[in-house]
Amino acid sequence: MHFFKFTLTSALCLMATLVEAAGFRFITVPAGAGHAEIQAAVWSPCLEQVGEVKLRAITLPATRKCAVTGEKLPLIVVSHGYGGYFTGHHDTAEVLADGSFVVVALDHPVDSGGSDMSRADTPTALTERPADITRVIDYMLTAWSDHAKLDPARIGFFGFSRGGYTGLVVAGGNPDLRKMIVLCPENSPNPGCAGLRRNETPAPTFAHDRRVKALIIADPAFGPLFDPDGLKDVKIPIQLWASALSGEDRTGGEVTLDYVAAIARDLPVRPDYHLVPNAGHYAFVPPCTADLAQKRPDICTDRLGFDRAAFHAELNAGALAFFRKRLAGADQP
Repeated sequence: MHFFKFTLTSALCLMATLVEAAGFRFITVPAGAGHAEIQAAVWSPCLEQVGEVKLRAITLPATRKCAVTGEKLPLIVVSHGYGGYFTGHHDTAEVLADGSFVVVALDHPVDSGGSDMSRADTPTALTERPADITRVIDYMLTAWSDHAKLDPARIGFFGFSRGGYTGLVVAGGNPDLRKMIVLCPENSPNPGCAGLRRNETPAPTFAHDRRVKALIIADPAFGPLFDPDGLKDVKIPIQLWASALSGEDRTGGEVTLDYVAAIARDLPVRPDYHLVPNAGHYAFVPPCTADLAQKRPDICTDRLGFDRAAFHAELNAGALAFFRKRLAGADQP
């Protein structure tokens, strides 16, 4: 277990070797076979000077529609948490793109902040999310305008909270949805809990994707749904991050440090485990703008003494180093 494997100095030195900007563009994965269309964004290596991409609630340091630089580029898929958006880990996407990775971050139709959230608290969310990842990878490798520049043998995944759960399933995990009852407080109005109390236990087939070769997950949700047997087929390299104070945030009981530690213990291949002292669950979300901090203090406020910006320099440098090592052949700085 590590607390911080990379010092801030080494993180800044590493990022200083990167190219000037991340390219940025939107994509839409078409609906089909009973699945809704998926909105996503792609960050890519770019040799132009950094610009600004102004979205509704945030301005990103990136260059719109910049030509993708490089060949046989590795691909990283990013999955947000409950009610999140594709921008939820934009700083990590920017660092990876600057480091010669193509990054695609999606809005999960079942539980992104801009979607119809009526099914977000049902078992459907737990089955549709992994399938979304396979659909996005399929699109990027076959239909994306620059798919010929990607290396299909080098695909990684980054996920936070429910995105961490999603990554475990994509990598071969098989959660037992019957165990969701332990996450249901008495008299909970959650429709999924009501179904479990009526013994309406789903027996779904989960989408695994063996094209994903390396996994970074932060505070994965729904830990009690996995046991050693459910994780026995998750054998790819994993970097696992845990916030020391995760159980004290408004995570709806989906995430606690004990749940994350149990996953670390039960994985068949020992993960590169990082415990982040004094960090709450939302420390993995980038530092907030002043406007967002005023609107969402629950997400943006950290414990006294915790420097979210410094932590993200550590997190992003760690992610870049991990993917460069585990997705063999990525350009070295």
